[in-house]
Amino acid sequence: MELRGCTRDYDAVRAVDALDLAVHEGEFLALLGPSGCGKTTTLNLIAGFVEPTAGRILIDGEDVTGRPAHLRALGVVFQSYALFPHLSVRENVAFGLRERRVPAAEIERRVAEALELVRLDARGRQRPAELSGGMQQRVALARALVYRPRVLLLDEPLAALDKKLREEMRDELRAIQRSVGITTVFVTHDQAEALGLADRIAVMNHGRIEQLGEPREIYERPATRFVADFIGASTVLRGRATAADRVTIAAASVQVLGGQALREGAEVELAIRPERVRLVSEPGANVLEARAEGLVYQGAQTELTARLPDGQRVLVFVTEPAPVPLAVGQAVRLYLPADAFMVLARPATNP
Repeated sequence: MELRGCTRDYDAVRAVDALDLAVHEGEFLALLGPSGCGKTTTLNLIAGFVEPTAGRILIDGEDVTGRPAHLRALGVVFQSYALFPHLSVRENVAFGLRERRVPAAEIERRVAEALELVRLDARGRQRPAELSGGMQQRVALARALVYRPRVLLLDEPLAALDKKLREEMRDELRAIQRSVGITTVFVTHDQAEALGLADRIAVMNHGRIEQLGEPREIYERPATRFVADFIGASTVLRGRATAADRVTIAAASVQVLGGQALREGAEVELAIRPERVRLVSEPGANVLEARAEGLVYQGAQTELTARLPDGQRVLVFVTEPAPVPLAVGQAVRLYLPADAFMVLARPATNP
């Protein structure tokens, strides 16, 4: 499936801006970004619920840009599930097939297969109100899959579930997608969902894709500051390069192995994940002096916010006993491994 130069304008607002995207056959792709970034509009363009202002949409190499939604052979699961409350589970799943005048025997067989796939074959006579939120989500998924669509579209289907159930359904959704092998596009604003579900992630911002790649690549090698800030927690530090692999931060020189040579004298932005920063008791290479400014206990870890002498802040996830007492105002030393830095930006010319 491909989007080629797709743009969608709503009066003076450009929701999607000249978007190019190719989704591989059988792939699970996540469209990830904050509210208003254009991810749901992109999904609606694929589904045919809205038409692009410019550009084309291809499914299996066929241009479907002007084709109505019901003729695109797509399955859609909405955040609200959109189940008919007066129909049973089985009737909900069969509804679309009956509307398309599929023979009764074929409907019976396909509905049974879909309910077995989502492990609801024993719940066919119940109505949606008698089911848990997770079960309702599975009914909606079965209803989308019963059509045998070419592409499955998921619009934040886990958002209405509580945290524990959302994690369970995330694993189940991935298992079902793998067993069916269907091309899937999943819209979410939840980074953990995208990282745990997707083969690739398209991080969107202002109607464009900031970065497209596998989850590990997106997390460990963010291309822009926006991606570094949005995907998981991170600290972005400003400094000045003094050599190809050294940067001065808060008057201290640190080694940086960020995958690219730095230009001496250039200002740089470096991102580092809080789980890579460690508290140490002694000064040394790549150790910065700081002062504890905030502490948040979260059970398995304590989130420490430390302020450097130049005012920059560093977030640290402390999961082991600290080498010094942790209290607001306490002096601390932070070890930032050279290979943990991600180089985000540097000017084209020296200042």
